[in-house]
Amino acid sequence: MKMNGLSIKKKLTDMKLQNKLFLSFVLVVFVPVMIVGAFLTNELRQFALDDAVKQETENIERVKKRTIEVLKVPLYLSNNLFFDQRLQQIVNTKFETTYDVFAAYREYNTLNNYRSTYSQEIQTIRFYMDNPTLLNNWQIIPATSQVMNTSWYKNAANGRRLARWVYMEDETNQQQKYISLVRKINFMDSNTYGVLVISVNTDTLNLILSQESSPMILIDDQNHVIASNRPEYTTTQLKKIMDLHSTTGKKDGTYHGLVDGDDSYIFMDEIAVEDSVNQLRVVSIISNQAIVENAKRFGKMGLLVVTISVCIALCLIYYFSKFLSNRLLKLSEQINEVGRGNFDTPILIEGEDEIGQLSKQLQIMAMNTKQLLHEVEESNKQKRLLERKQNKIKFKMMASQINPHFLFNALESIRMRANLNGQRDIGRIVQLLGRLMRNSIEVGTGKVRLSHEIEIVKCYLEIQKFRYEERVHYELAVDPGTMEQQIPPLIIQPLVENAIIHGIENIESGGQVHVKTERTTAGILVEVIDNGVGISEKKMDEIKTMLDEREEKEGIRIGLRNVHQRLLLTYEGNSGLIIHSEQGMGTKISFLIPIGGV
Repeated sequence: MKMNGLSIKKKLTDMKLQNKLFLSFVLVVFVPVMIVGAFLTNELRQFALDDAVKQETENIERVKKRTIEVLKVPLYLSNNLFFDQRLQQIVNTKFETTYDVFAAYREYNTLNNYRSTYSQEIQTIRFYMDNPTLLNNWQIIPATSQVMNTSWYKNAANGRRLARWVYMEDETNQQQKYISLVRKINFMDSNTYGVLVISVNTDTLNLILSQESSPMILIDDQNHVIASNRPEYTTTQLKKIMDLHSTTGKKDGTYHGLVDGDDSYIFMDEIAVEDSVNQLRVVSIISNQAIVENAKRFGKMGLLVVTISVCIALCLIYYFSKFLSNRLLKLSEQINEVGRGNFDTPILIEGEDEIGQLSKQLQIMAMNTKQLLHEVEESNKQKRLLERKQNKIKFKMMASQINPHFLFNALESIRMRANLNGQRDIGRIVQLLGRLMRNSIEVGTGKVRLSHEIEIVKCYLEIQKFRYEERVHYELAVDPGTMEQQIPPLIIQPLVENAIIHGIENIESGGQVHVKTERTTAGILVEVIDNGVGISEKKMDEIKTMLDEREEKEGIRIGLRNVHQRLLLTYEGNSGLIIHSEQGMGTKISFLIPIGGV
């Protein structure tokens, strides 16, 4: 007997995990849940449907009562206007002058009083009368041929004195559509008639519907949506909201159909308003999904059945869950150790199933990961060392690229001036040249103060001014707050040199070079501006391409590329030269020393 137990345990241990889960599912979950679910789903769905029908019936009755209270107001006002002698006198009078019409209208305030008193229920009151001597004051309106040819006017004129509810445009309110009471008013003494139109306040109807949780709509006898608690349903027809095939030829009741593509229950009921030719209807919608969701509230009904099923399931699953969870828990603890970086933790789970194989593979992965991390760390050390050496060499190479033709041109200018003029300012220029050469030779790979760089620029500009005389003028606008900023050496002088050689050298007089530094919120802005010949659009494209090239090439403006690349390397891509130029309009070259750049 003991041997049989060990044999079963061994088979379960070696069984595929998928088979174990399938067996657990069939024995513990599938059979009980299918039995309980089939029973409860049917019972709860029917119960929820009955409850929904009952609840919606109550909601519809509540909406009907409140809507009728609103609709009774225009009906009541129309009854009063039947016996309004003053209105009869005004609309049947043939006025001779406009002033007489104004005087009559001014003394008649009944319609205004109705509108202000019942502003919550009605939007506008209009009375149409076939009397061309009347004036249109948006309340008493002469009935034109266009108005008299409308269907609502004809129906009222040809019908009895009963009210008709029409969804129509209000010409006095920007052609907005309202559900309106349209009623014929007969004047027996004059043997004439007029048509009264009272538009119902749609906001009030929407407010009534908005207090209901489910989608609810008011429609007229032509299925026009006149009010709704869902904005997307307003000003449209019912057929655009729901599938009406199942409700064809029917008025009141509960139907099943599609609303916005979803299966839903549709509740319809008529709003009976006395003394009316036609009636409005209220439509309520509940989706099948909402009914199913409501069924969850009645889940307590099946609690006893579910409890019995769960108890049976617990008894069956106990052994399987304990058997699997112990091994999985052990494996989880070992995985957590590996996750914390302890790759020396032994990961061994007995058995030949997926869990046992997973533990062995995890052990191999931990060893490989440990070895890989060690190799990556060594590789990163070598890479960082190589990058530091390469950057150091690159900085030294870049810093050494000084265009020597400037020194030759300066010395040649000094020699010619000395031979021709013998002036004393030769000594000062030689002194500046010596200082400039000494600063260039002594420059290293470190950084210098911006004031030191400005001093080099000033020496260079003085020498060029000596060389070109009145052809070159310069201005240094240096923010005192930037003088102590550390910057790469020889970073401004090449830009000034570029402005002289390529910008001003080719103009006959009036050359200007401006060097400006300014502290901004983003960092220190340095600008070199000249009024030289500028750069053509084609040449500008070539320069931009040259600045971004990785390998240096022989050609013009090597100083610009030198400065640009050093800025990119020093500030990790957060700086670089920005060039603005137009041919014949000069050039501005600028760069930004970012905040925190030291």
